[in-house]
Parts: sequence; C-alpha cells; structure tokens
Amino acid sequence: MVCYQPNVMERLAALNYRYYARDVCKLLLGTVLQTAAYAFVMVPLRVVNGGVTSFSLVLHGVTGLDVVVLANILLMFLVVLAWLGLGRECMVKSLLGCVFYAWSFSLFLAMEWSLDWPLPLGVVLAAVSVGTGYYLCMDARGSSMGFDVVALILNRKNPRVRIAVAMRTINVAVILAGFAVFGLESVAAGIIFTMIQTWVLGLWIKLRPPSLRD
Repeated sequence: MVCYQPNVMERLAALNYRYYARDVCKLLLGTVLQTAAYAFVMVPLRVVNGGVTSFSLVLHGVTGLDVVVLANILLMFLVVLAWLGLGRECMVKSLLGCVFYAWSFSLFLAMEWSLDWPLPLGVVLAAVSVGTGYYLCMDARGSSMGFDVVALILNRKNPRVRIAVAMRTINVAVILAGFAVFGLESVAAGIIFTMIQTWVLGLWIKLRPPSLRD
C-alpha cells in the first residue's frame, strides 16, 4: 500500500494556512481586548484616550451624533488608508479586524455593563488591555483599525519612526482636542492611559524575537 505524500507546494499551502489562521486568532483576541476595555471602562468613565472610540466621543460631544455611527465611519476611512499605505494583505486582515471591532464594540455597549472600579484602577487595567490588544493585532500583521494604522504607515515610510512613539503623539493630540468637551479630569486620565498603553505596547515589541520585528 502506497501512502499519499503531499508535494512541496501543498505543504507550503498548509503551512501558510496555519500561519494565517494563527494570525486571525491573534487579531480577533487583540480586538476583543481593546473593545472590552473601551466599552466597559473607558466609555462609562468618560476617559478620552486618543483612539478611534475616544475621538468618536469627542465628535459626539460636538455633533450629538451616535458614538457607534461615528466610530464606524472612522473605521471605514482607516480601512481605505490601510489599503493605500500598507498593502492588500494588511488591508484584508485589518478589514476583518474592523468588522469584528465594530460588531464587538456595539455588542459590549449594548450590554450597558460597566466595571464599577475607581478611576485610577480602571485606567491602568484598560491601558494594559488595550496595549496588549494593539500588539496582538500588529503581530498578526493587521490592525483593529485604530490610529495604529497611521503609526504603521509612518513606520513603513520611515523605519526610524517608532510605532509606540507615533501612536503616543497621535493619541495626545486627540486627547487635547477633547479637553473642551470632557474637561480636565478626563484629559488627565487619558494622558496617563496613553503613557501606560504605549509603554505596554513598546514593551511587547521589545520582547518580540528580533527576527520577527520587521
């Protein structure tokens, strides 16, 4: 009896499939870590952290439009930006992350459940969760369609631009934009959140094997 032996191309295809499935799992887990932190901690505490959700909160305060609608519009814009700046593979994975982000964020918000934690504890735990979630999405060569897309594009155009630093700069700019809407406490908490979140992201990147950092 002769056993079937897969050829080289079939083995490569199977290997690529496993890598892709692993990346998708990382992307979905990273997205859940972010949306859960936003829906259960950041939105109820009205903390402006500089991400898409927080920018949507700022726009909501100015326009009165629904937060979820505004967030989804921004996500669609970032999908196009990812396609133009990061290529087709990243765009496809990011589109999956975008759809899952919109779905999970809407689901979590609809639960109307918030963790009744003190503001400092909530900010720290949410920052660790979001920073880890961002890293998992980046490690999967995708995105949950946050402003990390802009940071990734800047890093691709100029590798000397550090992703964590670029994200910190973008986040602080959004936070400052929300000062007039949410006041000093939300902005101060958002800046602390951003410092911790980007530190966590930078730590994960440093711990990543050198061969996988590109």
